[in-house]
Amino acid sequence: MLYQRSSALFKEAQEVIPGGVNSSVRAFKGVGGTPIFAKSAKGAYVYDEDGNRYIDYINSWGPMLLGHAFGPVVEAVKIKAESGTSFGMPTAIETEIAELAVEMVPNIDKIRFVNSGTEACMSAIRLARGFTGRDKIIKFSGCYHGHSDAFLIAAGSGGATFGTPNSPGVTQGTAKDTLLADYNNLENVKQLIEANTNEIAAIIIEPVAGNMGCIPPKEGFLNGLRLLCNSNGILLIFDEVMTGFRLAKGGAQELYSVNADIVCFGKVIGGGLPVGAFAARNEIMNYLAPLGPVYQAGTLSGNPLAMAAGLAMLKTINSDKDLFKRLEEKTLYLHKGITDVLDKSNIQYTINRVGSMISVHFDEGEVYDFNTAVKGNNNTFKAFFHSMLNQGIYIAPSAFETWFITDALSYNDLDETIAAVEKFTKEMA
Repeated sequence: MLYQRSSALFKEAQEVIPGGVNSSVRAFKGVGGTPIFAKSAKGAYVYDEDGNRYIDYINSWGPMLLGHAFGPVVEAVKIKAESGTSFGMPTAIETEIAELAVEMVPNIDKIRFVNSGTEACMSAIRLARGFTGRDKIIKFSGCYHGHSDAFLIAAGSGGATFGTPNSPGVTQGTAKDTLLADYNNLENVKQLIEANTNEIAAIIIEPVAGNMGCIPPKEGFLNGLRLLCNSNGILLIFDEVMTGFRLAKGGAQELYSVNADIVCFGKVIGGGLPVGAFAARNEIMNYLAPLGPVYQAGTLSGNPLAMAAGLAMLKTINSDKDLFKRLEEKTLYLHKGITDVLDKSNIQYTINRVGSMISVHFDEGEVYDFNTAVKGNNNTFKAFFHSMLNQGIYIAPSAFETWFITDALSYNDLDETIAAVEKFTKEMA
């Protein structure tokens, strides 16, 4: 494929945008080469500025559950835009989508809309701290909750080790209140709680991790966190920015039958427009301003265009009884097809899958946390990425990101993807 236009655009962008991109992972730093500049998309396909077509497994990093330029979403945005794009005042559609979200998701009474997943998680932590009167939080290595200071933390081993910043600009004062645990390691979480008795406000987790590849929770892990929180006065926060409305109508809470105290949303809930939200039962949400003392506000929160897109998306999801079955079947088909191909090669691999999230790890061992995810052969992944790209298959330019399956994918698209993997194995041989 030719990438002349994309290459020229990237060169121009680097003059006026740091690194030439407005979100770091787009820069292809993890795989090398020049990022592809998208021009348009429809259904399961994205088209770049050079006219190349790709079968898309990023889907705007998750929100395009029903495909790009989904008709009802596009039409809803067009109609709403004709009446004005932002008012800084309440609108009826905010209540309409809130009522539908509360109906679809277990264990929430109220929801507050914001502008991004980062903002949702940041606000949820503030609310948890205000509600409990405690300062510390536990997060998990490899789980990404946005770029708020409290989440950009790394830590050494040991139950009582304070976090240390892994990004300049994050202060030691902020870092000391973030404790880092190993995903799928309940004993590690217990040790942290015991070493910080009555100091932890919340545990925040991606119930299915998506930022170290797709990593599902081990059996009993989420239930174990729920019990630990119950016993220690800690709030359990599910970051469902990826999983919300994707794994089930009620997200991971429904899929795993585990109730969180606060749930964060993004991506699907906005139909592809910038949006985030956080929700909880009444006693917690009523602690938010203007009812309670915990302040949160945003000029564009509940933006009518985002609300229109999100409402159209949620209505479709809520009314399509077979949607999640179709997504599961397509993802399983892809899983089996890639497995059949890789089994015939000498390439070591592991595939993780939950619902319509899937990832290929180039290591034969089980991948269940960040430490096992980083064991994958990054050189193999780089070769895999560029082989797939040159064959018109667009996956995340990082070994540590899940693929997102869209309902717009046909079985012919899946077969084309599997054939591309087979060609890759022959190139490697």
